[in-house]
Amino acid sequence: MFIHTVLFKIQPKEVTKYRKDSLIWASFAKKVKGFRAYFTMKRYGYKNQYASVYEWDKQESHEGFMKKRHDWLVSKSKAKVKVLGYYNLKGIDISRKS
Repeated sequence: MFIHTVLFKIQPKEVTKYRKDSLIWASFAKKVKGFRAYFTMKRYGYKNQYASVYEWDKQESHEGFMKKRHDWLVSKSKAKVKVLGYYNLKGIDISRKS
């Protein structure tokens, strides 16, 4: 499993636009083989911080999506956001309630 997370700082008036933009990004990611899930998250304890979290089967699936769609999706996004960081994580141990 591969997780890609982007942490943003977003002013309150931009949050609705960011959430709409995120769902557009997720709709294109869903079409890519290897995509598992997308989450929009608010960071607790930090003012105006939100994260877009993508779960993929493997890093190559994510990289193919970014190479093909990133610049085009950025051009279509309407929210004004400040990127605080990018995080790439590899799953090691996973325990889920069935």
